[in-house]
Amino acid sequence: MALQDIQIDWLKCFVAVVDSGSLSAAAPMVHRSQSAVSMQLKKLEQALNTQLLLRGPRQLALTEDGKKLLGYARRMLDLHNETRRAFDGDELTGRIRLGVPDDYAPKYLTPVLKRFTPLHDQVEIELVCEQSSALIPKIERGDLDIGLVSKARPHQGTPLFHEPMVWVGSPHFEIWRKNPLPIAVYEEESLAHTAAIRSLAQQGRDYRIVYSSSSVTGQIAAVESGLAIAVFTRCIVPPHLEILGSEHNLGPLEPMQVAVYRSPLSQNDKAVSRFHDLLVETFRAESP
Repeated sequence: MALQDIQIDWLKCFVAVVDSGSLSAAAPMVHRSQSAVSMQLKKLEQALNTQLLLRGPRQLALTEDGKKLLGYARRMLDLHNETRRAFDGDELTGRIRLGVPDDYAPKYLTPVLKRFTPLHDQVEIELVCEQSSALIPKIERGDLDIGLVSKARPHQGTPLFHEPMVWVGSPHFEIWRKNPLPIAVYEEESLAHTAAIRSLAQQGRDYRIVYSSSSVTGQIAAVESGLAIAVFTRCIVPPHLEILGSEHNLGPLEPMQVAVYRSPLSQNDKAVSRFHDLLVETFRAESP
């Protein structure tokens, strides 16, 4: 059976699904509906006369032919983008100084960088990972151009979505039963710190701070070791830790409003503008 020609749009959908892990997450990346992405994948599999993805109940996995195609697909898309840039006459160059908290980087920033970098490989990205309370002043001073941050005040950027906050503990230690309750917290200026203290106050629970650090890794270590429970953004909770709730005598937490915040000094920078627009487009198309 003769193979059909392969369309670029099919490859774009295929790579987007692989990179994002699901049809729903890939849809906004390629500006299509989930059903349209599924149809493009079906056409690609029919053209190659092979199955590329194994569709499980929770995730997608590449078949052997899918793994073989992925390398070719990336190279073809790179060449396609390079060709477009050669005739575009508006190739972006320069540097973007980007800030993001540790907990937002893997889930929310990585997909955006995967879309931006192949199209604009002449733009240098400098990444700073700190808490939003530290990033926001740097953006306002112009030390950073743009950031994906937890919004503390109305003027701080363009809102994108809300990220749930949760109490987290180790299933091997019933720390939540202790009185006073031992907690691990971020620095006082952080919104997570404020949310944790406010929630405990509303529940009337006594607590003591046994660990304080701005490091996500440090917070996770404190919980894993049975030293304390902590408040995390839900996107960063490791699968081996337990989300705690009202059944553990712990009150609800207000979600974080995540925003893209841009320095006024970067308003005329085309590269920063393109990255800002891509962030807004990605997360407003389909809220996490």
